[in-house]
Amino acid sequence: MTPKKLSLRYKLGEKKEDVLRDDHRLAPMMRALKAIHSVGTPDSMNPEDLAKQRAAQELLGRLAAPMIVLKKWEPFRLKGMAAAWVRPDWPHDKRRVILYCHGGGYTSGNLGYSRPLASKLTNVTGWETLCFEYRLAPENPFPAAVDDARRAWDYLMYLGYGARDVVLAGDSAGGNLALVLCHQLKQAGRQLPGRLVLMSPWTDMTASGLSYTQRAELDPTITLDYIHAVRKVYAGGQDLASPLLSPLFGDFAGFPPTLIQVGSNEILFSDSLRLRERMTAANVYCRLEEWSDMWHVFQMFPIRKAAQAMDSVGAFLLEP
Repeated sequence: MTPKKLSLRYKLGEKKEDVLRDDHRLAPMMRALKAIHSVGTPDSMNPEDLAKQRAAQELLGRLAAPMIVLKKWEPFRLKGMAAAWVRPDWPHDKRRVILYCHGGGYTSGNLGYSRPLASKLTNVTGWETLCFEYRLAPENPFPAAVDDARRAWDYLMYLGYGARDVVLAGDSAGGNLALVLCHQLKQAGRQLPGRLVLMSPWTDMTASGLSYTQRAELDPTITLDYIHAVRKVYAGGQDLASPLLSPLFGDFAGFPPTLIQVGSNEILFSDSLRLRERMTAANVYCRLEEWSDMWHVFQMFPIRKAAQAMDSVGAFLLEP
């Protein structure tokens, strides 16, 4: 951490030793996060880069997991797809459930990465959370991940949950996936989830928002080169402006109440801001929370603002 940031935190009343201890604890997690959102060379998605990104994402999940109170973790196979339940270890309301879609640019991510945020969602609501490993690009490009998300949704319907009893949550590319799933359900004439929770969602694969350039120097983890690389192997020659790739450009009429959380230092900031604007224009209740000086999917990290953000998620989901 720079001396300028250290002095600011001292003014806020934090002791130097506490600041240094936090920095020491966060350092390996930030290195892992940077490794996830990087490529060796611009537009590269070669096997070596992919292996590094996937290993870093799994490491990030392992580093974050011991810093939260983990609930019951029950892995299983969902029609051949790896999945897991996070269940509270206390008596709880089983009428509501969360379906969580992990991030990773559609090229990385697994149950290990899902576990910390899924556990936090269960912790702040007392509801069970289902997470799943959708197929990844470039081995399995669009629409494999969307098909897998719909399979997880249909599984919940098979278990007897009503659509309105399900909260659909996602971070980064998982936020993209949650929105795309809603667009698909709407097009099929099916009921939508009761609420949406989106953490640093990737909503615009065309990268047309101002923050992609204006906040590039502020973002400590994601680069435009990374965005170009992952969208190339995921979307291929598809129209990037399609709502099934860039859900920002879809029709939001009838969408459920939505909470969006984004860090002020993200190149994806415009994706959240413009999503709120489009949802509001469609008369959808949408709450956008901008968290100052925060980075991409900061909610995973062992910091005070992450805890506050998750408490806000819980309040949003538990309010009438």
